[in-house]
Amino acid sequence: MSGLHDVLRRHVDEGSAPGVVGLVARGDRVEVAAVGHADADGGSPMVRDSIFRVASITKPIIAAAVMMLVEDGRIALDDPVGHWLPELAAPSVVRTPKSTVDDVVPAVRPITVRDLLTFRAGYGFPSDFSLPAVGLLFSELKQGPPQPQHVAAPDEWMAALSRIPLLYQPGDAWLYNTCSDIQGVLIARVSGRPLPEFLAERLFEPLGMVDTGFEVPAAKLGRFTGYYRTDPAGGLELVDAPDGQWSRPPLFPSGAGGLVSTADDWYSFARMLLAEGSAGGRSLLSPASVRQMTADHLTASQRDASVLFLEGQGWGFGGSVDIEEIDPWNTPGRYGWVGGTGTAAHVIPSTGQVTVLLSQREAAGPTPPALMRDFWRYAAG
Repeated sequence: MSGLHDVLRRHVDEGSAPGVVGLVARGDRVEVAAVGHADADGGSPMVRDSIFRVASITKPIIAAAVMMLVEDGRIALDDPVGHWLPELAAPSVVRTPKSTVDDVVPAVRPITVRDLLTFRAGYGFPSDFSLPAVGLLFSELKQGPPQPQHVAAPDEWMAALSRIPLLYQPGDAWLYNTCSDIQGVLIARVSGRPLPEFLAERLFEPLGMVDTGFEVPAAKLGRFTGYYRTDPAGGLELVDAPDGQWSRPPLFPSGAGGLVSTADDWYSFARMLLAEGSAGGRSLLSPASVRQMTADHLTASQRDASVLFLEGQGWGFGGSVDIEEIDPWNTPGRYGWVGGTGTAAHVIPSTGQVTVLLSQREAAGPTPPALMRDFWRYAAG
């Protein structure tokens, strides 16, 4: 057994998750281990190409798609988004973050494409989820854990968003999650194509990401894992079965967390980033765009205010960028993110390392679970 297999096996045996797939690539050496089962009943063994709900590691993929439109000349980073998203052309902002949702002032400037990519548009989650304007993100937009069959179609969703005031003025603060969903709508409107079609043509097909999408076709359900959370007794509670919410197309393809994928598919995306945007002799993104995606764009005060989400990290486009060394999960320059379904994917441009960890147990919260921490320790050598 490999060392990686041993690390993952221990956590599966301890009940951290029914099963796990881990991938660690260092240059041309790729180590993959699939441990445990795809379901808590132990009926289907986990395999290398098991399909997972990858949750928030969807975000870097969506950001890459936005940058493709920038390179196409269809949009520019400093363009106001109101031309394509008229619902956001004249947003209001709560007077203070604690203000009621009817105590508002006008936005002092338009929301730009760059604001969406850096999560500084004024929409999203702060450290305090009890703020009135934040509550509407859950009640009206169904933000939070992925639930693809419960979210309204994009036009209806955008109309609801337009009735929710910004928590901060555009550009002022980093707020989590919502901006990636808005990016998904932006991609569809600018390209004139549904988001799943654009991603399939421009990213998934060129990269050979054959198992990545917003639904799992019937022929692949045998490789699709169950999704679990911790029940009150400390055991596992099934949240979504393979034939559940991802077995049919969603009305709202969520750019914040709606994709399913495999370890090798996300690795293909990571290799493109490490190759400065190239894959198979074809340029999908320019080196300059990849550098922008993987660089920190936040001010020190914005990083400090986001400590619940960004410990020792800044934010690029669609993913965090480590700026402080914190064992074992922060390596300066590392780019990527974690997902609330127990997933994580990162690249280290300076060393060429890629790590992908996929499990099927909810892992929400500011502290990475022990499984994730030990996986990163192993990857660090």
